[in-house]
Amino acid sequence: MAKVLVPLADGFEEIEAMAIIDVLNRAGIDVTVAGLGGTEIEGANSKLKVKVPVTLDEVNAGDFDMMVLPGGLPGAEHLANSERVKEIIRELDAEGKMVGAICAAPWALKEAGVLEGKKHTNYPGFEEKTGIEGYIPDQKVVVDGNVITSRGPGTAICFALEIVRKLKGEDTYSQLKAGLLADYC
Repeated sequence: MAKVLVPLADGFEEIEAMAIIDVLNRAGIDVTVAGLGGTEIEGANSKLKVKVPVTLDEVNAGDFDMMVLPGGLPGAEHLANSERVKEIIRELDAEGKMVGAICAAPWALKEAGVLEGKKHTNYPGFEEKTGIEGYIPDQKVVVDGNVITSRGPGTAICFALEIVRKLKGEDTYSQLKAGLLADYC
């Protein structure tokens, strides 16, 4: 069974985090949600507080096939500035495992050094943080090797479905996409 780590930092984008977690769970992917700096994390917009089972310091990166970063501010900034987040991204990347980020969170991928020479997308305006080189502004989801990026809240289901396609295959992707009525992806 594929295992995915989803770190949440205070100021995470609620739509993105919940869509990613829910869609991956529906696909039968084992999702671990870990808090950056604690086990009660507050969202950016609704101030929704989420209790998570572990902190990021308690997880072993080697246990996961992928890490997926939700955006939101200041959550994405916290992720980009976290040495632990960058350490996990680098470790997964070095092992050829998947890393993904949506909205402003590709900033953390850039800070970890994994966007070098990669095509990517992000929330409009954050290409100054992620890098103009390789930036694709008009695609919902961009896949380049082991890196998957997406634009923002409105593309979160498409992003999560692309992760499902990579980790579980075309059949699971197609069935889940149809069940979610996500023909726009």
